[in-house]
Amino acid sequence: MALSELYTKYNRVWIPDAEHVWKSAEILRDFKPGEEALELQLEDGTEMVYPLDKSSPQLPHLRNPNILVGSNDLTALSYLHEPAVLHNLKVRFVESNIIYSYCGIILVAVNPYKQLHIYGDAVIQAYSGQNMGAMDPHIFAVAEEAYKQMARNNKNQSVIVSGESGAGKTVSARYVMRYFAMVSKSGSRTRVEDKVLASNPITEAIGNAKTTRNDNSSRFGKYTEISFDRRYQIIGANMRTYLLEKSRVVSQSENERNYHIFYQMCACAEQSEFKSLRLLSAEEFRYTCMGRETRIEGVDDRKDMEETRRTFSLLGLTEDFQSDVFKVLAGILHLGNVEIRDVGSDRSSVSVSSTQI
Repeated sequence: MALSELYTKYNRVWIPDAEHVWKSAEILRDFKPGEEALELQLEDGTEMVYPLDKSSPQLPHLRNPNILVGSNDLTALSYLHEPAVLHNLKVRFVESNIIYSYCGIILVAVNPYKQLHIYGDAVIQAYSGQNMGAMDPHIFAVAEEAYKQMARNNKNQSVIVSGESGAGKTVSARYVMRYFAMVSKSGSRTRVEDKVLASNPITEAIGNAKTTRNDNSSRFGKYTEISFDRRYQIIGANMRTYLLEKSRVVSQSENERNYHIFYQMCACAEQSEFKSLRLLSAEEFRYTCMGRETRIEGVDDRKDMEETRRTFSLLGLTEDFQSDVFKVLAGILHLGNVEIRDVGSDRSSVSVSSTQI
């Protein structure tokens, strides 16, 4: 059957829309090859003529039957294209509050930008040992498949988490590691596994920042390698980072912040452990107020610093090492308040805007 033969009366199509990206319409008259337009009726009852390029007619995307819409696997749709994917994800999310869908072996996630109670220990146990596809789509199903294939075939496995800024990559990777830590010990976690999970607060504090699109955006890429013994229990991990956005340290755009660690330190400036660093509030350091955003709604930088320091200790980093790290970070903040001015052809002067250095 030729594609044009599907464009008959009562069939529905998707047409581009400036406001909603895509909108649905019903065909009012059978389309015949060579015609320059389709007669359509929008869902609000408006009739319109959809023009076609006669030299290269690009017919609009066909809409799937209602019976297929809401499928938990996108490959089950008769027509798999951009509007069909977006509509199916929208129906599942808006009508059923479901954020996960399959596309074959790929898991598609919609970030709800709120906490959902679907990641507890009971849910982990429910997915443990299950075949992928036997239960509803979930990040734990992907993690279980990787874990099971590793144990069954004794081969390395990879879980690739990708998406644009704010898609939820960091949180998804965290849940995958938490799943491995739980199922590898059937619910109990060793100190090594705690250290694997503890790496997240450290990397987020030093490598994440607030952007206009995401309050906790990873400004680097990372490859985390988790090692298992012959009993498939975690025995160690190694993390490699790349593409760190170094320019953010000295410059931030409007409504953005520097890396979280700087604000965590400033929030604890009055604590005895940080007094020797002569820290100021985030509003008084040039490197932390350029974007005019020094706070994130719902985030307690002081409390986050407690978690950062706790995980530093859990990873075995000594107090002296931690002190050296904080000294370097404080030095960066203070250097940002130093101005070097040209006072001649071969001379310059240093002006310190903070008298507390």
